[in-house]
Amino acid sequence: MRITARFHERILARERLPGTFLNLGSPLVAEIAGCAGFDWLPIDLEHGVGGEESLLSQLHAAGTTPAAPVVRIAANEVARFKRALDLGASGVMVPWVNSANEARAAVAAFRYPPRGVRGVTKFMRACEFGADFNEYFVRANDRLVLMTQIETADAVENIEEIAAVEGIDVLFIGPMDLTTCLGIQGQFEHPRFRDAVAKTCETAARAGKATGILSLNPALLPLCDEFGITVIALGADDGAVNAAMHASAAAIRKGTTRD
Repeated sequence: MRITARFHERILARERLPGTFLNLGSPLVAEIAGCAGFDWLPIDLEHGVGGEESLLSQLHAAGTTPAAPVVRIAANEVARFKRALDLGASGVMVPWVNSANEARAAVAAFRYPPRGVRGVTKFMRACEFGADFNEYFVRANDRLVLMTQIETADAVENIEEIAAVEGIDVLFIGPMDLTTCLGIQGQFEHPRFRDAVAKTCETAARAGKATGILSLNPALLPLCDEFGITVIALGADDGAVNAAMHASAAAIRKGTTRD
């Protein structure tokens, strides 16, 4: 595989990029999602049932589609960045970033020396096991995508300092965690949540960064238009399968019911 700048460029150009979370750890579902028209696929190692043992197969599957695979690592730890990036992820999403120091730690783990502390090896999937290492090493720092999640009241309070950290491409809002931390769980029309979203988006724009969000259902999509959010993940594969299965079962029951 060869690293390209296309996904990174589209993010910085503020293109509207639809995605959906992959929580099931299934390469087949990753392939289906990539063929469905999504531009990016966040593979969830934080809350999803899959772990690092299933990551490679999902990256293989996503690689057969136009969608860019982004790995949400379980924690802001150096080793987790190395595993995701060496296996060929197009980017990394970091949960629970609450301060500039935590943001700087993420950037350092994401980048090769001398700009960071990412470990160097030539024999990895991301650079065709050495065949494309020189090009990859030169381009990786600037072509891979780093997303840091804004999920707490502390993160919103520190948003100016977080957004100022060079190397972050997307400030990605986690609405369920954020509303929970604000004491208004699931109240996405609440003024405090809307103020937090507005503050994040405005700060990101001033800093030259994009804003993203997990839209738990289509009802949240107008919020994206209102505040200029462009990196959008609508739901997740487990929710889609669950809804489809319930709908199918209900349709059969309805069709066989007699008055």
